[in-house]
Amino acid sequence: MSYKSGFVNIVGNPNVGKSTLMNLFVGERISIATFKSQTTRHRIMGILNEEDCQIVFSDTPGVLKPHYKLQESMRAFSEGALEDVDVLVYVTDVVETQEKNQDFIDEVNALKVPKLVLINKVDLTDQQKLQQLVEEWHRLIPKADILPVSAKARFNIDLALNRIKQLLPENPPYYDKDQLTDKPVKFFVSEIIREKILLYYDKEIPYSVEAVVTSYKEEDAIVRIEATLYVERDSQKGIIIGHKGVALKRVSTEARRSLETFLGKKVFLRIFVKVDKDWRNSDRALSHFGYKPE
Repeated sequence: MSYKSGFVNIVGNPNVGKSTLMNLFVGERISIATFKSQTTRHRIMGILNEEDCQIVFSDTPGVLKPHYKLQESMRAFSEGALEDVDVLVYVTDVVETQEKNQDFIDEVNALKVPKLVLINKVDLTDQQKLQQLVEEWHRLIPKADILPVSAKARFNIDLALNRIKQLLPENPPYYDKDQLTDKPVKFFVSEIIREKILLYYDKEIPYSVEAVVTSYKEEDAIVRIEATLYVERDSQKGIIIGHKGVALKRVSTEARRSLETFLGKKVFLRIFVKVDKDWRNSDRALSHFGYKPE
């Protein structure tokens, strides 16, 4: 039996379900996924190992027109996913405007690798509209396979995964069979904390916050974690903390519960809040937070 392996990069506009789909493909919760756009900020690898193949998935930030340096870095992660790829998965849905970010679609069309367009959220439309969407995507990305899916209903997920396997080249595995991702544990801890910020705060607040793990000590029965939330203004710090610290306590409690599930141990979590003015436009801060090479 021939063995297949390759890099499968998942791209598309914000809030179309890229992270949820990658988690389903890998069978593990690698990327945080919320109902808000721009949830994913980094390029995150998830590895699926099976008897006859290894698929190295990459989840990427949604393609957007940058308005500040953080978004420029996020766009760079998306652009980078068009390089060193064996199969490109472009995710759209039944809601978004098809020709949004046409310049990125042009770059996708220029690629010589196999392409698969997944039209997500098909549970939100009818057969006639879906057929029109399929025809439109055949026009927009003519050399791609088009497949309707629903991450929420897990519709056609196995079919999509099987098609990806068919498109993979024959290669030996790139990573050890027990490796699930390229990110360290502290990265996922900070992502779980940031997920709670996205869920419990409104408007611009979640997009102005970065979570950084400053201390991680694993003992036999407990993991002791300290983290800092960086915001851009004093007023945002007040909102994050809330009256008498109630808002921050809620975030800490919910994050601790999720971390205990993730780590399989009791967790002691302390979260601090600091102001780093205009960090989203600071090369220094973005390098420190891992959005730019040192």
